[in-house]
Amino acid sequence: MTATRTRRTRSRETIEDYLLSEQQLEDMYYHMLLARRLNERMLALNRQGRAPFVIAGAGQEAAQVGAAMALKKGEDYVAPYYRDLGVNLVLGMTAREAMLNLLGKRDDPNSHGKQMPSHWGNVSRRIVTQSSVVTTQFLHATGIGLAAKLRKDPIVVLTSCGEGSTSKGDFHEALNFSAIHKLPVIFFVENNGYAITESNEKEMPVPNVADRARGYGIQSAMVDGMDCIAVYQTVRPAVDQARRGGGPFLIEAKCYRLWPHSSDDDDSRYRPKKELEEWIKKDPLTLFRSRVEDDGIFPREDLDEIEKRVEEEVRDAAQWAMMQPDPLPEDALTYVYRELS
Repeated sequence: MTATRTRRTRSRETIEDYLLSEQQLEDMYYHMLLARRLNERMLALNRQGRAPFVIAGAGQEAAQVGAAMALKKGEDYVAPYYRDLGVNLVLGMTAREAMLNLLGKRDDPNSHGKQMPSHWGNVSRRIVTQSSVVTTQFLHATGIGLAAKLRKDPIVVLTSCGEGSTSKGDFHEALNFSAIHKLPVIFFVENNGYAITESNEKEMPVPNVADRARGYGIQSAMVDGMDCIAVYQTVRPAVDQARRGGGPFLIEAKCYRLWPHSSDDDDSRYRPKKELEEWIKKDPLTLFRSRVEDDGIFPREDLDEIEKRVEEEVRDAAQWAMMQPDPLPEDALTYVYRELS
């Protein structure tokens, strides 16, 4: 990402206050915006009857991008959950690849059209493929963390889920095992307020997911999940600590699901309209843009240029992906069972 720069209105100390470089801040905005615009185009394709199913992360982009940027790209592992488009984009997924996944095309790098949309996986990017059963990725991450410790491999595993998943046994087993063996795993919970139709107070007896860390003797933190910079500044020290042998860390990002659970959900049946309207005022894209503009990090023209570039990228990706071939019937078992010579 590069853009024509105009004169800054603030000193370099302003950028240093963020604990991020100018390029990192630009990348944050780009990836959050790309995730949102892709989700918007995906939902439009769904409504046109061209895409069967969409499950989006609108409202959670700051949490996803901030957390992923705290990792060593290509070295650390990620075991994401279905809303984590932003995580995948930071780690190298392109807009075209995201559209291939949505449409179940033959060349979808996640599963060659065999998985549902938003079931991410990529070997070269160290993104672990996932199950439709929520929270199983926590156990996969724990296993990778154990292997890394046994091999003395200085990598970190970040695994994520929604707060509803923390009621599953897999969540507790993974935290317990990781705590006992001091594994380099970051458990990242994107608390978006709802487990499908159930609000937080109906899901768990404690006010915060982070409170559950006490039961396993591990460190935890809560962060404003609508603030990408704050998320990065919270996750990065935890990652560094885990890499040094400090053991697992539970981080809860308080965010909000701005859209229905999926393209098949009617959230008006369980979510108060006024509540949604209040959270829309905290849209992470709007907040980020206002902050860097007000602090003089980027002039409006630079941010407008990023928006224009993203719009063109998404338009190209959708048009291109719809023209790509579908999987062949005879390839139904390819990459499913091992082929014996």
